[in-house]
Amino acid sequence: MGHLKQRNLITTRERLRDQVAHALRAALISGELRPGEVYSAPGLAEDFGISATPVREAMLDLAREGLVEPVRNKGFRVTEVNERDLDQYTEIRALIEVPMIGRITRSAAREDLEALRPVAEDIVRAAREHDLIGYLDADRQFHLSLLALAGNDRLVETVGDLRKRSRLYGLTTLDERDQLIPSAEEHIELLDLMVAGDVTGAEKCMARHLGHVRSLWAKPGPGTGPGT
Repeated sequence: MGHLKQRNLITTRERLRDQVAHALRAALISGELRPGEVYSAPGLAEDFGISATPVREAMLDLAREGLVEPVRNKGFRVTEVNERDLDQYTEIRALIEVPMIGRITRSAAREDLEALRPVAEDIVRAAREHDLIGYLDADRQFHLSLLALAGNDRLVETVGDLRKRSRLYGLTTLDERDQLIPSAEEHIELLDLMVAGDVTGAEKCMARHLGHVRSLWAKPGPGTGPGT
């Protein structure tokens, strides 16, 4: 019985660690945790209302993903993602995802594609309701679930990692300006093209969507808006 209790305890702790890591990733993307700033595990733990241990473990997970870096005796600094990094992430994703969308359009069963429609609608709904966490969760679920239809787990893992390493600048500001809605609606457009069996249209839509997302990543300069 002692071993079973210990295993349950570890499982609970790992689940909390994953939940904290997920919340921290969302805070990074929304801009609540700012690039270049140093955050301590005890300070973040106080915000979460939990002990520092799962927060420290979650931050180490984020460090392995390149999202933060340890700062001795201080905590973790949020890494700054430069424009060159974002261009490279987008290029890699396009090389993987655009042709895969064509392949999946040719091979996937219509009912499997239609099963993702509620998720695509959730993305749009979250964008319209200014639910950033819901938007991020639904967006990730849609893209990775769609790619999973190709049957290549390592491909899904790779794209998932790229998505973690690349994050939107000022997502809150974009949300306030309703600039997330057009990107959200592209998910439904993509799904419609795939269900219709339009391979070329689906590939073009995916390429445009990634370009749209990259424009959202761009840091606006003085007198310019995101995406210009």
